[in-house]
Amino acid sequence: MSVRDRLLALLVAVLWGLNFPATEIALQHFPPMLLGALRWTLLAIPAVLFVPRPQVKLRWLLGTGIGIGLLQFAFLYLGMAAGMPSGLASLVLQASAPFTVLLAGFAFREKISRRQAIAIGVAVLGLAAIAIHQSQVAALLPVVLTLAGGLGWAIGNVCSREAKAPKPLHLTMWMAVVPPIPMFALSLITEGPHRIAGSFTTLTTWSAWESVFGLLYIVVAAALVGYGIWNTLLSRNPSSSVAPFSMLVPIIGVLSSWVAFGERVPLVEFIAGAAVILGVLYASRRPRLVAPDPEPALVVEAGSRPH
Repeated sequence: MSVRDRLLALLVAVLWGLNFPATEIALQHFPPMLLGALRWTLLAIPAVLFVPRPQVKLRWLLGTGIGIGLLQFAFLYLGMAAGMPSGLASLVLQASAPFTVLLAGFAFREKISRRQAIAIGVAVLGLAAIAIHQSQVAALLPVVLTLAGGLGWAIGNVCSREAKAPKPLHLTMWMAVVPPIPMFALSLITEGPHRIAGSFTTLTTWSAWESVFGLLYIVVAAALVGYGIWNTLLSRNPSSSVAPFSMLVPIIGVLSSWVAFGERVPLVEFIAGAAVILGVLYASRRPRLVAPDPEPALVVEAGSRPH
């Protein structure tokens, strides 16, 4: 990856890290499935009206929308609504990085260098250390739901990579067309018309407007800008180089949740977070090229043949 691409990947990590406290604020007013449906509807409407359909195969468009849009956020929002702290959610969701590399290797035989494998292993160990520490205060169901969201994200990552969209922003917008109807249907089934109606009839309260601002951040910064850059990076770099940058998201998520809600960040999590950062940076570092030793020239005399 070029230096420019690495800086863009870091920007995405910041945008997505701040997305978690914004989501927690939004969930204080909107139920999880309704929040997901609103998030993607606000992107789907301008996509259909103003953005040309991406020149990709339909299966990759549907796969990206189902993986990133539907599965990731349905499970993530359910997990957070079930009690998953925003900082811990930002951590557990990063299981998508090793999921992405494994899926890409299994389905499309993408090769992983030893350097990348070691670096990802170090980062995963850092994430595991934070997860073990945090698991003492987190219930099992929210963790499982968030892990399922990470698997959905990985599926979307691989589909986005294989789509190779000429204009990745078009793919980012059009994948938003896939989740709204299934999420509205899930909201009607699991949350009910009364709760949905109540979310809209109480929008004039100040606490509701805080949630609306959280929703707008989710839509504009995290979804439109974040996934636009992410899909661009996936379209011109191997998944195994891009995916590890998502491991930086929990560092931003934990720190921003600490600032916003007072969630404690123990020393062990800072140390493990440093391991995550080092692992990601090492995985993305361009290997040093060593000039090969000059080979002796093969001299062939006239009329002879090399043996």
